Amino acid sequence: MSRLRVGLVDSGLDHAALPAAVASCAFRVAGAHPGVVCAAEPQLDRLGHGSAVARVLLQRAPEVALFNAQVFDDQLTCSSSQVVAALNWLISEDVRLINLSFGLLRDCPELAGACARALGQGIVLVAASPARGAPVFPASYPGVIRATGDARCAPGELSRLDSSQADFGACVRADSSGPAGASIGCVHVTAAVAQYLLMEPDASLEQIHTHLAAVARFQGPEHRQH
Repeated sequence: MSRLRVGLVDSGLDHAALPAAVASCAFRVAGAHPGVVCAAEPQLDRLGHGSAVARVLLQRAPEVALFNAQVFDDQLTCSSSQVVAALNWLISEDVRLINLSFGLLRDCPELAGACARALGQGIVLVAASPARGAPVFPASYPGVIRATGDARCAPGELSRLDSSQADFGACVRADSSGPAGASIGCVHVTAAVAQYLLMEPDASLEQIHTHLAAVARFQGPEHRQH
């Protein structure tokens, strides 16, 4: 049976995570023109974010084949054009699942179109959304699973939120010293999706939502003390 192909759109991989990548490509802005993006050789992860994301996924679903789409270099910012190029590459690589552990503040028709194309080909998109605040993209596009961090959740646990901000929450940390927050909660949700797809490779998006809701330990948003 072929391995589950999972795309990571992030800051790349370090030496430890790199062997898990079947293919890697970087997408960088060409000169001073943010709308022009060139494919390039990826660099090792300078930020540690993509490596932490990969580590969570591989701990929970070591059987997956990673497709590494690098859009962040020296800081966790990128253009929507870079994400569009990364998504188009991952679509061409026939991945089944894509983790997007970030959120862009500005809606972009080209990004919405790339997400729609991916969803139309049966690719599952899981994107980070903050626990509160303004909507971010691509999490806010129809069909994208919106994921965030939930302090109630230990590794391997989920919460079913169904809130205005997110569909599901998960553990906020990769480990004791790495990044934390919605971006890590996102990949914990992606790992749960990957585990399910390894058992049910033809599952629909509706079936995935139903499964995640059924296995969630917590139902409803976290109630914070003020």
